[in-house]
Amino acid sequence: MLQGDYQSVLEATNQEQFRSVVIRFAQLLGFDKVSAMVAVDRVGCDPEFVAIHNTPLAFQNTFDDVTIGRRDPVSQHCRRNTVPIIWGQDTYLRGNAIELWEHQAAYGYRNGIAMALHLPEGRHFLLGVDRDQPLPTDTAELQRLVADLQLFAVHAQDTALRVLVSESSRPELPALTPRELEVLRWTMEGKVTSEISTLLGIGDRTTVFHLQNAMLKLNCNSKHVAVVKALRLGLIQ
Repeated sequence: MLQGDYQSVLEATNQEQFRSVVIRFAQLLGFDKVSAMVAVDRVGCDPEFVAIHNTPLAFQNTFDDVTIGRRDPVSQHCRRNTVPIIWGQDTYLRGNAIELWEHQAAYGYRNGIAMALHLPEGRHFLLGVDRDQPLPTDTAELQRLVADLQLFAVHAQDTALRVLVSESSRPELPALTPRELEVLRWTMEGKVTSEISTLLGIGDRTTVFHLQNAMLKLNCNSKHVAVVKALRLGLIQ
């Protein structure tokens, strides 16, 4: 049921498309509220935060208030961890912030699951789903929800960085040569060195040379990881 949403989030080309896919995914998962945020650390100034969500208008100011985020136990967990947090009223009781839960509960934020991916170059992707109803008591069902959220976050992070982050905050793309990109494309198709050499009309040593250069520029220690990273950066299709 959710497989199409994994592909759809990869194909989103702008913020509105991305927002629509994220909201639809949350609803399929059984949550009526969702937020996805990119944070980019910047030297000498405040981090850049960009988010998409379907927060009720009356709760918007609270959602945007960074001072509340510094006290919110869910936000603080995501800031320091990559393990998802399953939260409810007891989370805020333990965090001495029950008044925050009582305020947000009035707008339907009573229970939820949240997680963060902390990426290289000071980039972070946070994804949270929330609802008014209790979470499942069945352990297997709850674990499935967490696993679905994690898998979606892995797919969504690259699109979020692509459509939400300003150009000035994006890392510079590695400058691969046309031949290096060709070698990566054929590697993606499952071709080995000798087959790529034949297809491109070059020697095996030259093929290996281009592949090693591509790996070096992408800061990867294997050709398969290099292919995945090139795909995520949009260098190959």
